[in-house]
Amino acid sequence: MSTKASNRSLVIKLCVVALGMFCFGFALAPMYTKLCELTGLNNLQSSDASARNTQVDESRTITVQFDANLRDDLPWSFRPLTKSVQVHPGQLVHVVYEVINASDRGIFGQAIPSYGPQVAGRYFKKLECFCFTRQELKPNETRQMPVVFVVEPGLPTDVHTITLSYTFFQVEGAGGKPG
Repeated sequence: MSTKASNRSLVIKLCVVALGMFCFGFALAPMYTKLCELTGLNNLQSSDASARNTQVDESRTITVQFDANLRDDLPWSFRPLTKSVQVHPGQLVHVVYEVINASDRGIFGQAIPSYGPQVAGRYFKKLECFCFTRQELKPNETRQMPVVFVVEPGLPTDVHTITLSYTFFQVEGAGGKPG
């Protein structure tokens, strides 16, 4: 067999293998979906409409108040869009704060949370919060920032009101200079 013929044979075999791998990869997602459907694995779309979070303590109601503060050197406006909510321990809650950069320059800020009473901080679990990262607001930018949290059922029974307070501080920007 000549070198030219063996090269042609090798190229054909490689093309068939590549085509086979592509087809297998393309068919893998529908095969996986069908396998999960048949076995009940990874069933994220449950048809049970009565499913609910059994960890919610509906026998207790906690008032959560929201507060917003700024350091004097930060030319922003900052406020919660909701002043307070009534929640049950274990209930997933979503609230929004609004911040406005009233200056004509971009500024970096970082929010630091605090809790009242202080013991509540151990039972207040934030799942999403703007306080996790440094925020950059462009000149005259307005931004709505969510906070998603759960008050854990282990909260002492003598705590009926929790205040979540954020204070925004100016921090150095990406270039290493303030604001």
